[in-house]
Order: sequence, then structure tokens, then C-alpha cells
Amino acid sequence: MFNKKHLALLASAGSLSLAGMATAQADTLEDTIERGAVQCGVSDGLPGFSAPDDDGNWQGLDVDVCRAVAAAVLGDADAVNYISLNAVERFTALQSGEVDVLSRNTTWTTTRDTTLGLNFTGVNFYDGQGFMVARDLGITGADELDGASICIQSGTTTELNLADYFRANDMEFNPIVFDTSEQTVGGYQAGRCDVLTSDTSQLAALRIQLDDPEASMILSEVISKEPLGPVVRQGDDVWFNIVKWSLYAMINAEEYGVTSENAEEMLSSENPDVARLLGQDGNYGEGMNLEADWAYNIISQVGNYAESFERNVGMDSPLEIERGVNALWNDGGFQYAPPIR
Repeated sequence: MFNKKHLALLASAGSLSLAGMATAQADTLEDTIERGAVQCGVSDGLPGFSAPDDDGNWQGLDVDVCRAVAAAVLGDADAVNYISLNAVERFTALQSGEVDVLSRNTTWTTTRDTTLGLNFTGVNFYDGQGFMVARDLGITGADELDGASICIQSGTTTELNLADYFRANDMEFNPIVFDTSEQTVGGYQAGRCDVLTSDTSQLAALRIQLDDPEASMILSEVISKEPLGPVVRQGDDVWFNIVKWSLYAMINAEEYGVTSENAEEMLSSENPDVARLLGQDGNYGEGMNLEADWAYNIISQVGNYAESFERNVGMDSPLEIERGVNALWNDGGFQYAPPIR
């Protein structure tokens, strides 16, 4: 659990590499410690990524990022306040300080990274935009969608991707735009459109919410790159590093074979990478004003990246998404974390 050493570390920040930083740049960490909880911006309910269960407990791949940050900073992965945000209001909530981190199936783009005063801290899911259609339409490929009416959520990258794809392929479409994912899938189910488009992971999550999921199918075509990841405000490098390295700790833990079940046993590992990760050889949290066991708290309470992926969106979940490009770099995927040393 969090103790007063955190505040002592903040007070002595001048003796670290943070000496020249403005006081305001440490506000998020200090405010989080004083509050005793991380303010986490999540979706308005997307199974597998961020959605409350039947008991009202938030869970998902994006939720686990916030739980990891809470474990690193406060020693308690459950010390999180979840704020449900739709696509239109999510960036304003982060910019205004309503949330400390936005972990809400958000695509990393140039505009978002350079003009909104925000920083993306990494990619926790590599995705791409696709299409879902009713099986009885007999459509087998996206090249058959000329003239289709398409349900789409406003305030997302899917709008521009959709227009680009149809223009490049000399096809036309009729957009049916909704404010939330719930409204979008509702419009599709009510027959207001022939097609629903979004990131393929979101389509998988929305499909299982349909009255008859088997009546719809997701086409094989992927028309865009959608690197999804957590976001923080610019100007707070300490907090930026904490969120970034919380995700990297989970990815490194998978690579080194450290899990929530064996983390305690691995404290005595002779593998130097594991010893550094778990705080048994040096304090690699010091530069972030964290205790040496920051990563151990993440892994023991939240798990490594593979554990989070499988229980939330993987083959052990209702979404049954294969690892694919989200496998580790040494297993044919894109997931790669810088070393802790």
C-alpha cells in the first residue's frame, strides 16, 4: 500500500534528475497520492476493454492499464476511480484534469499527439478498422459495399478512414452517425444500416452484445492502422513516464516469464533482468519517484501483458481474439518493451 515515503521522494526530487522541472510538472503524481486514487477515463462500456461487470466492477484490457498505474503509484491496483467517457468528450476530460489518464481504446495519430496538448504513452493493442455485416446479406468482401448505409460513431478515426477507403475504391456509401458505441450498435441491430464499421476489436465486443451474434459476421478486410493506447497530458514528464513504464513492466514481465502467480517466487530469481524488474537489483522506480517494488506490485496484482490479454480479449474471453500482431516481438508480433536497466 501507499506510504509516506512517496511524499518524501517528491520532496527530495531536487536531488534527482528532476531538479530543473517546474513544480507544476509533478502535480499529477502528487494529486494522485493526496487523493489516494487514480482518475481513469474509460469507455462508456466496451466489453473486453473497459466495461463494468454484473457487480459494477470495471474490467478490461484498458482498465488493467489504470490498475497497473495505481499499483505502481499507490501499491493498490484497486485504488482507481473510473470515469465513463464517450468518444467526443474523452480528450476534453483529460485536458481539463478531470482524469489523470485516458485508457479508452484510443488511436494514436499525429493530430492527437501534437495539437491537443496530449502524449500517448505506448500501444496496448494494435488494431485496424473493419466491417460487420448481417450474414443473410451474402456479402463476402468489402469491395461489395458500394452504396451501403454504414453505421459509424462520431468523434472517431473511423469516419476519416471510411471516407478515404470508399473514395480510393471509387465507391459510395451513406453514413449513419451516432454519438456512442451503444447507439451505433443499436442502430445496426434495428436495421438502420447495412454495415457497422469500427476497429475490429470493437466490432468483436459489439457483436457479442447483439441479440443473435451468430447472425452477423466481421469481414476479413482491415482498412487502417489503429494503434490503441493510454494517453496523458503534455507537460508532466514524471506522470508520462509512470504510465508508460507501467505498461512496459507488464510487457517485459511476459517476456521474462513473470506472472501474478509466480511473482513472489521470482523475487529470488538469478536472472538479472527479472531482478531489476522486481526491484531486487537497484531501484528503477527512483527516477519516477516510485518505490523499488513498483513493478512487482503491478505484476503481482494485475498480471503480465499475456494474462491481461487472455482474460479480457483473448481466447479465454468471450471475444476470442487471437494474439496475432499483439504477440511479443520474439513470437512474431509487435509488442516490444524497452529494457529496465
